[in-house]
Amino acid sequence: MGCYITVDRNVNLYVEDIDPGNGKPILFIHGWPVNNEMYEYQYNQLPKLGYRCIGVDLRGYGKSDRPWTGYSYDRLADDILAVVDTLGLDDFTLAGFSMGGAIAIRYMGRHVDHRVSKLALFGAAAPVFTRRPDYPFGMTKEEVNKLIEAAYKDRPQMLSDFGNLFFARYVTESFKNWFNSLGLVASGHATIQGLIALRDEDLRNDLPKIHVPTAIFHGVQDRVCPFPFAQAMEAGIRDSILIPFEKSGHGLFYCEQEKFNRELAHFIG
Repeated sequence: MGCYITVDRNVNLYVEDIDPGNGKPILFIHGWPVNNEMYEYQYNQLPKLGYRCIGVDLRGYGKSDRPWTGYSYDRLADDILAVVDTLGLDDFTLAGFSMGGAIAIRYMGRHVDHRVSKLALFGAAAPVFTRRPDYPFGMTKEEVNKLIEAAYKDRPQMLSDFGNLFFARYVTESFKNWFNSLGLVASGHATIQGLIALRDEDLRNDLPKIHVPTAIFHGVQDRVCPFPFAQAMEAGIRDSILIPFEKSGHGLFYCEQEKFNRELAHFIG
């Protein structure tokens, strides 16, 4: 069941609510630059196990509105809170992939009354996506600037090139085309603003504020958010467990989807 939820300044976010009955709720936040449809292979299976899957298209992405402003992690985390309030969610699992994982972390750090019982981070772009003098992991800011420049000049080619970094195992051309199409649906402006947020945001001060059981799913072969990201998150988040995906890169939700779904269901319980 799909619906629209109004958040800040009449921005409408598209929400897909699968099995909105009595299942345990999982609120999924997608990564840059795709939308909630990236979780198709979770939506196909988890409701069978008694889970209510709720997917949000962030502003600027998927079927949601495309305002000119509002792409900071703070604003995006506040958008998620508006969804939680509108749906009346309580005692739910918050799950985020890549940039969505970063937004989930900011949500936990920013909102005391978060109502989250468990946090699941999938290849999260955290605690910092770009290298700093005291953080030698990830892309350089200059590399992200090149992605921004490429998005201005030829966004489809930029998305195709970036998509080549995603998967550590063979995926069909048909799957690649489908996955790239999710990024093409996003607005060009949101795509660029997402890159700016990834380049500039720092979540290290948010990690100690997380006080719920946390599972960190991360591909050992990840070329977008390298595995040291996961180790830094595990060190910074109390009550966290790290679940490595040895055969996966960034796209662990697909490359090892059976393990991914099984481990997620086991973690939530």
